[in-house]
Amino acid sequence: MSHDHSHHTSSNKLGLTILLNLGITASQVIGGILSGSIALLTDAAHNFSDVISLVVSYTANRLAKKRATSDKTFGYKRAEIIAAFINSISLVLLSLWLIIESIQRLLDPQPVEEKTVILLSLIAIAGNGLSVFLLHRQTENNINLKSAYIHLLSDLMASVIVLVGGIAIYYFDVYWVDPLLGILISIYLIYIGYDLLKESIQILMLYTPVEISLDEVVSTVEKLHPNTRLHHIHIWKLNDTEIHLEAHLDLNENLSLLEFQELQLQIEQLLWQQFKINHVTIQPEYNRSDEKDLIVQD
Repeated sequence: MSHDHSHHTSSNKLGLTILLNLGITASQVIGGILSGSIALLTDAAHNFSDVISLVVSYTANRLAKKRATSDKTFGYKRAEIIAAFINSISLVLLSLWLIIESIQRLLDPQPVEEKTVILLSLIAIAGNGLSVFLLHRQTENNINLKSAYIHLLSDLMASVIVLVGGIAIYYFDVYWVDPLLGILISIYLIYIGYDLLKESIQILMLYTPVEISLDEVVSTVEKLHPNTRLHHIHIWKLNDTEIHLEAHLDLNENLSLLEFQELQLQIEQLLWQQFKINHVTIQPEYNRSDEKDLIVQD
């Protein structure tokens, strides 16, 4: 019940942040055009990408609550990982485009209405600050909400940089600061977007989680029963909270079904305690001639 309540709360907060960012984006686009600020338009474009990412995250968050069916036995548990992948790659691509635009403006600086920039950046800081506050506690163990949160946090920081740039232009008439800040913001966004993109790809490609050593898993299991051998292993993350393991276990004696069930329960408990692996499938084998490598190319 608490899990459903948490999902419901997350959806409501995502919905509110979408509305906030729509308002911020509209005001920044208008203000950026009127003021001639590339940094403000850069921040507006980033805010619009936030809106898209939040809509994707909201949709994925709702899908993830759907129950499994006979044709979708895992339900939509991967929806939020796909959302994180879309959000991170869009952040990187948008940032590359903004760098090109900023370089063009840096080579040909244009006058900027700094008062408009300062006012709208303050509005954006307030809106993004509220959005970051709303999602902060929802990001633990959820890569989808984490991707949305990083979008918002980076935009908050970008708005602060735009504010600093507006103040610098107001006092010193240094118009080149505006596109320079656009480049710096974009580089930072690529940096944080890349890590999130890499993490989402690793999960989608069924990589062994980076925090788990395959050799340690094998030695831990094989210590439970003498002369057993774990092989043909697969370890992967289904989503943020579920780590699966499937493997073959060679036995040196013909155990009864009850004896094997007791051994399997010990394995499950140990793997959970030491590696947080919460879904374990073990295929028992006795006197079977098959490949005994840890990794078998199926």
